[in-house]
Amino acid sequence: MKTKYFLYARKSTEDEERQVMSIEAQLAELADFAKRENIEIAERFIESKSAKKPGREIFNEMIQKIYASKEPVGILAWHPDRLARNSVDGGQVIYLIDIGKIASLRFPTFWFEPTPQGLLCFKSPLVSQNIIPTICRKMLSAGLGKNSGVANGPALRRSAM
Repeated sequence: MKTKYFLYARKSTEDEERQVMSIEAQLAELADFAKRENIEIAERFIESKSAKKPGREIFNEMIQKIYASKEPVGILAWHPDRLARNSVDGGQVIYLIDIGKIASLRFPTFWFEPTPQGLLCFKSPLVSQNIIPTICRKMLSAGLGKNSGVANGPALRRSAM
């Protein structure tokens, strides 16, 4: 049986000038990609809301439909960051892949395969967008400035001499 796909397109409403791609442009590119790749779109989910925090209604509706589906589905989106920019939403997608409810993630801008390597690639944008800035903020608030890194540590400086 051929996998049916849910198309998900999203743009943030916070900063219109910084938008990478409008919803209309995403939909046009996704339609071209689906046609080229022979992807059957079962349903479209379109949302204008930031994904920095959990709680997107349309995304959650799509996730509930995936849970309820008797057959595994695929998700077609322009880029992984359209699906998730926070660890809760990203974790839901990863969990649905792990339990076999999501058979495939397809992106015209990004390669993904449901393997350990593919999951790592999917998680990478989440780590770089959320965890790394959080770690940096915590380091700075703890008084660890730019001269506190390992490369600048006293033991390393002595060993370089």
